Amino acid sequence: MMGEIVRHPNELYPLMKLLVIAKRAEKETPSQPHLRYCYLMLRKISRSFSLVIQQLPLQLRDVVCVFYLVLRALDTVEDDTSIATQVKVPILIAFHRHIYDHEWHFSCGINAYKDLMDQFHHVSSAFLGLGKNYQEVIEDITMRMGEGMAKFVNKEIETIDDYEEYCHYVAGLAGLGLSKLFHASGKEDLAPDSLPNAVGLFLQKTNIIRDYLEDINEVPKCRMYWPRQIWSKYVYKLEDLKLEENSVKAVQCLNDMVTNALSHVEDCLVCLSTLRDPAIFRSCAIPQDLKLEENSVKAVQCLNDMVTNALSHVEDCLVCVSTLRDPAIFRSCAIPQFLILNRSWLLGHWQCATRISKSSEVL
Repeated sequence: MMGEIVRHPNELYPLMKLLVIAKRAEKETPSQPHLRYCYLMLRKISRSFSLVIQQLPLQLRDVVCVFYLVLRALDTVEDDTSIATQVKVPILIAFHRHIYDHEWHFSCGINAYKDLMDQFHHVSSAFLGLGKNYQEVIEDITMRMGEGMAKFVNKEIETIDDYEEYCHYVAGLAGLGLSKLFHASGKEDLAPDSLPNAVGLFLQKTNIIRDYLEDINEVPKCRMYWPRQIWSKYVYKLEDLKLEENSVKAVQCLNDMVTNALSHVEDCLVCLSTLRDPAIFRSCAIPQDLKLEENSVKAVQCLNDMVTNALSHVEDCLVCVSTLRDPAIFRSCAIPQFLILNRSWLLGHWQCATRISKSSEVL
């Protein structure tokens, strides 16, 4: 930890601010028993998301906290490989109805997730205390997500299209839900579905890349979320990527996966740029910033491969330019075209990048 601070001293001040926010959040726990449980459970499950929620306007904090826990509970059912398919599928499909039953619970998961499932009546009771407009959004997203998860219980992720569809169900819909909740609060306009969906896909794909070893070693049955269309180019079995003798192929496959995830970054920036409320912007920008940081090493490795590929054409480019005789034509071809092509994109997202930087400073 100290070594990281020495290498990045400019991050010390924002880190201290985060610690202050964390301490403040602990003191601001609601007094109502059900909501109090939700906030305490949120900190156990995800301290980072707990900090993110503290960035939201007051009227949205309880709503997003409950929404997050409902989806985490649904995800706990999906992730528990010890639950028989004939038991799991009906629960996933009916989960949107269970959130209206303050007596329903289902024991599964481990550690804090088991506590969440055993004490789910606190979450459903908090849900029933939300406004009808918020309840309708949470119910709709939970229903669609549960149906999507049920579809993939016994379905392998073979193609990139399967991968996109799965990530849409388990995370893209969460992004859509947040967009609809922000709109229901009157704080934001309703964004086109493709934008918050891209945000969810980017975050989910980053998690899938990061959790490879944990998922592949899961007992009693491994979880395989990497699409066969990508990993089969490098190994015969997905679990072979963890073998030391396959380390070169593993990095190549990782480059492929990271490149796929980074394809959503532009839509993420566009989505962030549409947000008007500064507090909502901060709450959404922080996870994106963290995921970009998480992917930075992998992105550099991937970038090395991409740049090497691009540089293979340089010699032919120089030969081509050297054949030109007219000075004016030569100048027109020698100017770096990629700067012209990319200028509009850079200018278009400069404002969003600046806002992300400033939101980090606010922390």
